[in-house]
Amino acid sequence: MAKSSKTNPFMDFDYSKMMDFQSMADQWKMPGIDMEALLEAQRKNIEAITNANKIAMEGAQAIGRRQAEILRQAMEEASATMSKLAASGAPEEKLATQAEIARRAFETAIANVRELAEMGAKSNNEALEQINSRVSESLEEIREAIQTAAKDLKSK
Repeated sequence: MAKSSKTNPFMDFDYSKMMDFQSMADQWKMPGIDMEALLEAQRKNIEAITNANKIAMEGAQAIGRRQAEILRQAMEEASATMSKLAASGAPEEKLATQAEIARRAFETAIANVRELAEMGAKSNNEALEQINSRVSESLEEIREAIQTAAKDLKSK
């Protein structure tokens, strides 16, 4: 087969122009709408979501690190417990030791679950605060834009 002398049309395309928001805004200008402010609001929205995601991810990583630490501590305690049980003498001593170990393990597990839940709640609240703050700002921006548009219409 003969090779085509034509070039690939996709290779000559400037993909950066696809995301040129200014040219898109210029094409869709509407009277009374400040496209610059609209684009700036969307930039702020994306920034707020990015920050919230970062906070959530950092929280998840902190929880993961803490879970790994809890597992390490549990393994060390299990090893020490096995040694302690092996050293116990009479059956009554072993039973008392086992009961004490079970009680401490239960208390530790409850404390660890509470700590992890609090870490998750804190992270989620911080991420949600980012979003709530941006929603409040956005509503204020919309109110101001409507007031400006109303003034412009009255002046015409």
